[in-house]
Amino acid sequence: MSLGDLAGMIAALAFVVLVLRMGSVVGKAGKVLDETRAGVREITDETVPLLREVTDTVAATNQQLSRIDTISSNVATMTTNVSALTSVATATVGRPLIKIAAFSYGVRSAVDSRRTKPLNKVGDRS
Repeated sequence: MSLGDLAGMIAALAFVVLVLRMGSVVGKAGKVLDETRAGVREITDETVPLLREVTDTVAATNQQLSRIDTISSNVATMTTNVSALTSVATATVGRPLIKIAAFSYGVRSAVDSRRTKPLNKVGDRS
């Protein structure tokens, strides 16, 4: 065996060691990829039901909001009706009451003024 053969043998052994090391690195990388795939699958399995629940919750919330919108519009209509009823009540009852109060005040003032003034002539008060 010559020196060249010995160098070739060492180079071949070094190449085999390098291939074995690279194989273990590739094997570890494969395990990492398998773990990553399993993690992604687990996240997907947990996320899909969660998204369904969120969708159901949003749909229920939208239903409640539409009910609240209906209630709000009914309250606005009631407020308008009460305002109109108040205006009608004020117009039909309030104004005559004010006139009656003014008339009764005038009558009381006239009666009070007749009581406090002395008589100048018979039946005449001035």
